[in-house]
Amino acid sequence: QVQLVQTGGGLVQAGGSLRLSCAATGRTVRPLPMAWFRQIPGKERDFVAAITDSGFTKEYADSVKGRFTISRDLTKNAVYLQMNNLEPEDPALYYCALGRDIPFRTWPLRGTADFDSWGQGTQVTVSS
Repeated sequence: QVQLVQTGGGLVQAGGSLRLSCAATGRTVRPLPMAWFRQIPGKERDFVAAITDSGFTKEYADSVKGRFTISRDLTKNAVYLQMNNLEPEDPALYYCALGRDIPFRTWPLRGTADFDSWGQGTQVTVSS
Protein backbone atom coordinates (compact mmCIF):
# COMPACT_ATOMS: atom_id res chain seq x y z
CA GLN A 1 0.00 0.00 0.00
CA VAL A 2 1.38 3.37 -1.04
CA GLN A 3 0.40 6.64 0.58
CA LEU A 4 1.06 10.05 -0.94
CA VAL A 5 1.41 12.85 1.59
CA GLN A 6 1.26 16.41 0.32
CA THR A 7 2.60 19.58 1.88
CA GLY A 8 2.77 23.17 0.75
CA GLY A 9 0.12 25.31 -0.85
CA GLY A 10 -1.72 28.20 0.75
CA LEU A 11 -2.54 31.77 -0.14
CA VAL A 12 -0.42 33.95 -2.39
CA GLN A 13 -0.88 37.15 -4.33
CA ALA A 14 -1.19 37.05 -8.09
CA GLY A 15 2.27 36.91 -9.58
CA GLY A 16 3.66 35.14 -6.54
CA SER A 17 5.07 31.65 -6.12
CA LEU A 18 4.29 28.50 -4.21
CA ARG A 19 5.90 25.09 -4.00
CA LEU A 20 4.00 21.88 -3.49
CA SER A 21 5.62 18.69 -2.23
CA CYS A 22 4.43 15.12 -2.28
CA ALA A 23 6.17 12.20 -0.62
CA ALA A 24 5.37 8.57 -1.30
CA THR A 25 5.48 6.33 1.74
CA GLY A 26 4.76 2.68 2.23
CA ARG A 27 5.39 0.03 -0.37
CA THR A 28 7.25 1.53 -3.34
CA VAL A 29 9.05 -1.19 -5.24
CA ARG A 30 10.49 0.97 -7.99
CA PRO A 31 10.13 4.54 -9.29
CA LEU A 32 6.94 5.19 -11.22
CA PRO A 33 5.71 8.20 -13.18
CA MET A 34 4.16 10.90 -11.05
CA ALA A 35 1.95 13.86 -11.77
CA TRP A 36 0.01 16.80 -10.46
CA PHE A 37 -3.65 17.46 -11.14
CA ARG A 38 -5.96 20.19 -9.93
CA GLN A 39 -9.66 20.44 -9.34
CA ILE A 40 -12.16 23.17 -8.58
CA PRO A 41 -15.60 22.44 -7.11
CA GLY A 42 -18.04 21.03 -9.63
CA LYS A 43 -15.38 20.41 -12.26
CA GLU A 44 -13.34 17.43 -13.34
CA ARG A 45 -9.82 16.87 -12.11
CA ASP A 46 -7.50 18.46 -14.68
CA PHE A 47 -3.98 17.51 -15.64
CA VAL A 48 -1.23 19.96 -14.65
CA ALA A 49 2.13 18.24 -15.08
CA ALA A 50 3.73 14.80 -15.17
CA ILE A 51 7.23 13.40 -14.89
CA THR A 52 8.63 10.05 -15.93
CA ASP A 53 10.04 7.50 -13.52
CA SER A 54 13.58 8.62 -14.36
CA GLY A 55 12.72 12.30 -14.06
CA PHE A 56 14.22 13.02 -17.47
CA THR A 57 10.98 13.73 -19.32
CA LYS A 58 8.23 16.11 -18.29
CA GLU A 59 4.84 17.06 -19.65
CA TYR A 60 2.80 20.17 -18.90
CA ALA A 61 -0.67 21.47 -19.52
CA ASP A 62 -0.61 24.44 -21.89
CA SER A 63 -2.09 26.67 -19.20
CA VAL A 64 0.92 26.24 -16.90
CA LYS A 65 3.75 25.80 -19.38
CA GLY A 66 6.57 28.23 -18.66
CA ARG A 67 5.25 29.02 -15.17
CA PHE A 68 5.16 25.66 -13.36
CA THR A 69 8.00 23.17 -13.00
CA ILE A 70 7.65 19.56 -11.94
CA SER A 71 10.63 17.76 -10.45
CA ARG A 72 11.36 14.71 -8.37
CA ASP A 73 13.87 13.38 -5.89
CA LEU A 74 14.23 9.64 -6.37
CA THR A 75 16.14 9.26 -3.11
CA LYS A 76 13.16 10.64 -1.19
CA ASN A 77 10.37 9.18 -3.34
CA ALA A 78 9.11 12.73 -3.68
CA VAL A 79 7.71 14.93 -6.40
CA TYR A 80 7.49 18.70 -6.38
CA LEU A 81 5.57 21.40 -8.22
CA GLN A 82 7.15 24.83 -8.30
CA MET A 83 4.49 27.33 -9.28
CA ASN A 84 5.65 30.78 -10.36
CA ASN A 85 3.72 33.78 -11.63
CA LEU A 86 0.48 32.43 -10.22
CA GLU A 87 -2.61 33.72 -11.93
CA PRO A 88 -6.23 34.17 -10.79
CA GLU A 89 -7.10 31.08 -12.89
CA ASP A 90 -4.77 28.81 -10.89
CA PRO A 91 -6.66 28.44 -7.58
CA ALA A 92 -7.79 24.87 -7.02
CA LEU A 93 -7.27 21.81 -4.91
CA TYR A 94 -4.02 20.30 -6.16
CA TYR A 95 -3.43 16.55 -6.06
CA CYS A 96 -0.29 14.54 -6.64
CA ALA A 97 -0.62 11.15 -8.25
CA LEU A 98 1.45 8.00 -8.70
CA GLY A 99 1.36 6.10 -11.95
CA ARG A 100 0.14 2.55 -12.31
CA ASP A 101 2.77 -0.13 -11.92
CA ILE A 102 2.36 -1.71 -15.36
CA PRO A 103 5.02 -3.06 -17.76
CA PHE A 104 4.09 -0.87 -20.73
CA ARG A 105 2.71 2.62 -20.97
CA THR A 106 2.45 5.34 -23.57
CA TRP A 107 3.89 8.74 -22.74
CA PRO A 108 2.65 11.33 -22.03
CA LEU A 109 0.39 10.37 -19.17
CA ARG A 110 -2.30 13.03 -18.83
CA GLY A 111 -5.43 11.19 -17.74
CA THR A 112 -6.59 10.38 -14.23
CA ALA A 113 -6.94 6.74 -15.30
CA ASP A 114 -3.16 6.57 -15.77
CA PHE A 115 -2.68 6.98 -12.01
CA ASP A 116 -3.95 4.87 -9.16
CA SER A 117 -2.65 6.48 -5.97
CA TRP A 118 -3.55 10.02 -4.95
CA GLY A 119 -2.49 12.51 -2.35
CA GLN A 120 -4.94 14.10 0.04
CA GLY A 121 -5.07 17.37 -1.88
CA THR A 122 -3.79 20.79 -0.94
CA GLN A 123 -5.50 24.10 -1.53
CA VAL A 124 -3.90 26.85 -3.57
CA THR A 125 -5.51 30.28 -3.38
CA VAL A 126 -4.46 33.32 -5.38
CA SER A 127 -5.54 36.81 -4.41
CA SER A 128 -5.71 39.53 -7.01
